[in-house]
Amino acid sequence: MSLPLLEGDRRERVHALARELHADPELAFEEHRSAQRVSALLEAEGFTVERGVGELPTALRASRGSGSLVAALCVEYDALPGIGHGCGHHLIAGASVGAALLLADALAADPSLDLTVQVIGTPAEEHGGGKQLLIERGVFAGVHLALMTHPTPHTDTYDPVGSTSQAVGRWRATYTGRGAHAAANPSEGVNANDAAVIAQVAAGLLRQRVKDGRRLALVPQQSGVTNIIPATAVVDFECRAPDLEEFHALHESLLDCLRAGALATGCTLEVEALEPLYEPLRQDDLLGGLWNEAMAERGRPLAGSTGVMAASTDMGNVSQHVPSLHPFVGITGVDAALHTADFAAQSAGPEGYRLLDDAAAAMAHVVRRVAADGDLRSQVLARAEELAAR
Repeated sequence: MSLPLLEGDRRERVHALARELHADPELAFEEHRSAQRVSALLEAEGFTVERGVGELPTALRASRGSGSLVAALCVEYDALPGIGHGCGHHLIAGASVGAALLLADALAADPSLDLTVQVIGTPAEEHGGGKQLLIERGVFAGVHLALMTHPTPHTDTYDPVGSTSQAVGRWRATYTGRGAHAAANPSEGVNANDAAVIAQVAAGLLRQRVKDGRRLALVPQQSGVTNIIPATAVVDFECRAPDLEEFHALHESLLDCLRAGALATGCTLEVEALEPLYEPLRQDDLLGGLWNEAMAERGRPLAGSTGVMAASTDMGNVSQHVPSLHPFVGITGVDAALHTADFAAQSAGPEGYRLLDDAAAAMAHVVRRVAADGDLRSQVLARAEELAAR
């Protein structure tokens, strides 16, 4: 099966979409203009667009076809505060939209292709877990496979088979003590900030017992003045691990550090989750093999698996419920690290858009192969049924 590419005016429209997203970054759950741009392009291409799906104003679902195999292409478009698209979401969005247009062409050329294509606009990947919210609210119900691609600051193309991402959870700890005048009667106060300091020291000492590759971070949020014993202190914290068992164990150890601060100072402690848990990424081997075929045809030799990426993604949550693929593909010549202003700038160059074209073609290839091959289709549907029953 040959590998069609975006061409002509349609390629320019997809590139223009990515450039507009890059030039007008919006933060999590605030991606109104981005979602509208994606919706407008797909609507103009004959897709039926539902806006605000899953009770999220910046989420969308655009559909084409009515086949029994339902393939979802995930679109991300939230940016990073003060950085913009330092994770390449403009390219992620463009690649998924481009793949959808190529699959629309396949449906038009072969009416017997038993396929429904959905483009799902997923807000708040950076913070907020938009995909998990959409899962909980039924937006991914009935989907049999889901794909997206992620640019990286490397010249290599990575084999997605065997790669994964870390689970991550984020919380807010609030200490409550008792305020007092710092000079006149400090002994009558219960210093909430001291509790936060003790927790940070304990977490620092915990690091020597944390295995390589596991991560924890505490970021104090409190402010105050020197002549007041602070009655409250707030610490935002997170932890990461490659599997859920280790993640929950690390989380409990970190909670012990926070409890130590409360116990030592006499403060009370309240902990609340800031966003849904991001689960580890399960790359589907069958989909990965088809992706690798397409990358080889595009002249992107594989450099082996990335193994466990230090980063986390809410696409991991999708992959726990639906056979999924989230390959990492390097932008040739880009050496800036992800989540930096330099990467945001470098990813907007010509090589970033060449990657967009190749990723769009490869994702479309994966879906077409599954839809057209009875054996592959049966394997994917069986896997989808297995995951849905978990």
